[in-house]
Amino acid sequence: MNPSKGYISKIESFATADGPGIRTVVFLSGCTLRCLYCHNPDMWDPKNGVSITSEELFQRIRRFKPYYKEKGGVTFCGGEPLFQSPFLLEVMKLCKADGIHVTLDTAGVGNPHYFDEILDHTDLILLDFKGVDAESFERMTQVKESSSTLFLEKAQAKQVKLWIRYVIVPGENDTLEYMDRLAMKIKGLNHIEKVELLPYHTLGNVKYEKLGIENPLKDADGMDKDYCKYLQDYLNEQLGWQ
Repeated sequence: MNPSKGYISKIESFATADGPGIRTVVFLSGCTLRCLYCHNPDMWDPKNGVSITSEELFQRIRRFKPYYKEKGGVTFCGGEPLFQSPFLLEVMKLCKADGIHVTLDTAGVGNPHYFDEILDHTDLILLDFKGVDAESFERMTQVKESSSTLFLEKAQAKQVKLWIRYVIVPGENDTLEYMDRLAMKIKGLNHIEKVELLPYHTLGNVKYEKLGIENPLKDADGMDKDYCKYLQDYLNEQLGWQ
């Protein structure tokens, strides 16, 4: 049986911000969400990526295994990695069989048929929160909330460790009231190791212009990092993490 093929946008080696330790980060192409703050609209269409087999990708990941040591490994992100669930699962299986720590950076949006098996091969989830309820999810992603709730429920049932990430956009979710709502949602979850508020930046604006795509935040400023840290400290306090 020939290995399945998928599409990747790029691979970054020696990354340190996308999970524990030194990591190889694989950017899988394709995403159904249209997040207001998306800085990679070029990755929405999987065919914009480079075609590669699961075995070829695994060998590229494995090449850096001596640098992973005890904490490092591979992180699959996107786009939305669950967009290519069959291909993703095949590569994850190869990595886990070789003893490589697997982190999944995802919003939990994909085909639920694959969720259980994918989660069985996941050591850590970097969960991209898109909203505190269905309404805010749709506002932030421009699509209705679909499989993300089910994905999180299954991850909780399987006790997969979570790092929650939440992008803060000026005028959208940058208030203390919103942090209170976010804290209430997080308090209902288990197995959380970290919560990170990420400041919105405008570095992706040039991609919208190049692709001729309307940028929903074209007139927005980047999020002030100091104020984002203030919100982070406030959220930590509400969670009892200080």
